[in-house]
Amino acid sequence: MTLLTWSHECIIGVQAMDDQHGILMDTLNELRRMIVRGSDRRQVSLQLERLIEFTQMHFQSEEQLLEQHRFPGTAEHRDSHHALLSRLYSALEHVNREEPIHFSSVLEFLPSWYQEHVEQVDQPYGQWLNERGVY
Repeated sequence: MTLLTWSHECIIGVQAMDDQHGILMDTLNELRRMIVRGSDRRQVSLQLERLIEFTQMHFQSEEQLLEQHRFPGTAEHRDSHHALLSRLYSALEHVNREEPIHFSSVLEFLPSWYQEHVEQVDQPYGQWLNERGVY
């Protein structure tokens, strides 16, 4: 299992968002470790709930910042956030109902989504906000 690691590509240039991305990365890595170790469903459920809670908080902060500074891609950004949250809630429902869930797909999907989102979707708003004095 390869864990997400902080790299230059992860830096948006807005300190609050960079800090939150780091916490999200740590939370996601811990969930992945728990799944690989074979932690019980209750532990996985609690960690997934933590990930969802922090993800929601981060998305709200990010969207508010983008709206405040009239970032032109805010609507698409919000749509991307909603799509991820839907998938996370679906995974949580499966875990809590004790239905079969393919953790390998979660393990593969989340890191790639995270990395792609930060590097391709978040990077443009970093420059946009920096040009408006937000660091």
